[in-house]
Amino acid sequence: MERIGLVGLPNSGKSSLFNALTGAHVPVAPHPFTTTETAVGVAHVADHRLTALAAMSASRKVVEATVEVVDIAGLVAGAEHGEGLGNRFLAGIREVDALCFVLRSFADDAIPGESDPLAALGVLELELVLADLASLESQLTRQQKAARANPALGGATRAMEAAQAVLSSGVPLYRSTLSAEEKASLAPLFLLTNKPFFCVVNLADDEVDRTDDVLAPVVAELGDATTVLGVSVELEAEARGLDVDERAELLAGLGLGEGALPRVARALFDAIGRWVFLTTGEKESRAWTFRKGAKAPECAGVIHSDLQRGFIRAEVIRWDELVEIGSWAAAKSAGRIRLEGKDYVVQDGDTLEIRFNV
Repeated sequence: MERIGLVGLPNSGKSSLFNALTGAHVPVAPHPFTTTETAVGVAHVADHRLTALAAMSASRKVVEATVEVVDIAGLVAGAEHGEGLGNRFLAGIREVDALCFVLRSFADDAIPGESDPLAALGVLELELVLADLASLESQLTRQQKAARANPALGGATRAMEAAQAVLSSGVPLYRSTLSAEEKASLAPLFLLTNKPFFCVVNLADDEVDRTDDVLAPVVAELGDATTVLGVSVELEAEARGLDVDERAELLAGLGLGEGALPRVARALFDAIGRWVFLTTGEKESRAWTFRKGAKAPECAGVIHSDLQRGFIRAEVIRWDELVEIGSWAAAKSAGRIRLEGKDYVVQDGDTLEIRFNV
């Protein structure tokens, strides 16, 4: 299961977003360090494609894709030197697959803390850069010595040296021009800024109608580096406490559409290169996450290792095409089900049936 770490300054709305995504009840209060321990919860990702297939198949069970969400203790300037809960923060962030920066955009006299999302982003990135630089420098001398004795280590050493130069200039690795190969060679070092990331800007209720204007400075700063989402975390947390129908009605009435979780999940999947394929039937309809670019046997293995080991072929149809036809049997009778072999690259939104023999 993919793990996303919520990273933010104190009172950024990070824990409220965690509650909205997971349905948990982590304490939230208007003072720094309400969160002092890492909290972990599971978010079930609503998917309109899965809902449509389940209705078509009259499925007795619907299984959504899930994401593990980690609420990490708040960061402050100087965290790399142990300020605030710095060491606890840094330990929590090393264990996730991707980072979600939570940046508050509004001032409130009752809630202390940074209210300029661009300034908050600067603090977060600087602390992560300093932590990475310290970690890298502690290992680089040893690596250079080993590379002199073993030339095969030269590539990894050069990547470390390039990373050191980037970090020394104050730039996070995820915003650098390092190649994908160089970043991959740095993976064993567990550097914080070598992780995929995206941003959630926490909006006040009265900012929802001008989301684009509020996000503009952060979008301009990050350019094409990542996704920036605007979320009214307080409203989303309120909606999360309602049942499904009431939640949908509230979100629609407030102009919030499908809500935060599907958008956050899509941003996460995009950041870490994950797609979703679907299976459907009377017994169950389910969403499965898989590595973007994976071929059919690898996706079969997501369901069960036996399916990958004994893979024969995949029967494939786009989810919307299947819903339009009305049933798997009708699609097969109409010749709309494609037979794909081991070299087929599965696409986001494909509906599959796997044929195998073990």
